[in-house]
Amino acid sequence: MNAIPSKLKLLVPPIGNFFTRLPLEAAFKFQDSKRYISSRRFVSPSFNDVRLILNSAQLMAVTTHGTLQLATFDGDVTLYDDGESLEPNSPIIPRLLDLLLKNVKIGIVTAAGYTTADRYYARLHGLLDAIAQSTALTPQQRQNIVIMGGEANYMFEFSPTSPHLLAPVPQERWLTAEMATWSDASIKALLDVAEDALRDCIKTMKLPATLMRKDRAVGIIPSDPNVRIPRESLEETVLVVQKILELSVGGTDRNNKIVPFCAFNGGRDVFVDIGDKSWGVTVCQEWFGGKNGGRPTSIRPEETLHVGDQFLSAGSNDFKARSVATTAWIASPTETVDLLDELADFMTKKLS
Repeated sequence: MNAIPSKLKLLVPPIGNFFTRLPLEAAFKFQDSKRYISSRRFVSPSFNDVRLILNSAQLMAVTTHGTLQLATFDGDVTLYDDGESLEPNSPIIPRLLDLLLKNVKIGIVTAAGYTTADRYYARLHGLLDAIAQSTALTPQQRQNIVIMGGEANYMFEFSPTSPHLLAPVPQERWLTAEMATWSDASIKALLDVAEDALRDCIKTMKLPATLMRKDRAVGIIPSDPNVRIPRESLEETVLVVQKILELSVGGTDRNNKIVPFCAFNGGRDVFVDIGDKSWGVTVCQEWFGGKNGGRPTSIRPEETLHVGDQFLSAGSNDFKARSVATTAWIASPTETVDLLDELADFMTKKLS
């Protein structure tokens, strides 16, 4: 017998899982003390008001009402501005070090699909150098950070003796049992279909774009770095490619029984990756869960917080993380700083 859906499920059929209770009243009062929502006479609560209230409620749930074990972060627009790097003077760095000092594990789950450590060091050198130079972190705490690249395709762990402070982790050490069933032939076949669809989009919409094929991804980038492809064209490309792939492989994204994929708008480009951020976060949960003696084999969703900026438009790759973790939706690195301060405050109150 099927379970009777909740009233919320009836009102919003596509709503996902809730891994924790959400203290919405407390969260509203907290945000109201900062944004003075109830003091406004003519402007009703906005989308951003609601988004930040939900963020606060989720932070309260994983701290004061639970125990945060793992925090995962998107890269662009979350830790640093789009296309930029995490520089040594970033205010985010000391806040991430504070999480490590509190024994919270960190996973940086990014769509950037690099196969070598130097490319990730170039984007994250401020944080990696700070971890290496910290006198407060223990050797174990330094190991409590991993980089998950290409959504869920390349893992690097901190390595103080490596030239770029990162060492690649062989796939056989971190692939989940389900991911290990994705054959190279199936991956190639899916990317071939995606490549053909992208070529058709370039031709049909006369996009000023060049195709880029990688071993675990395929996408389009501007032919001229100084030219921006219109957002509407990027969104259309995502939707066209996603639909063609769904019809080709017989399933949507994570539900695909052959090889899950993620078609997303990166702001300046469009890429199709093998897997998506739900798989990347799952890998982090199993990686760190398996290293804690006495703990289950995986950190649970209610003990995990994923922070990102892409939860709304077509091809929003952070959206997928909602199926395996609690989430917080930010709109800029500045908001990430505020969110980490809020998180630290809630964690301190619980400890006291």
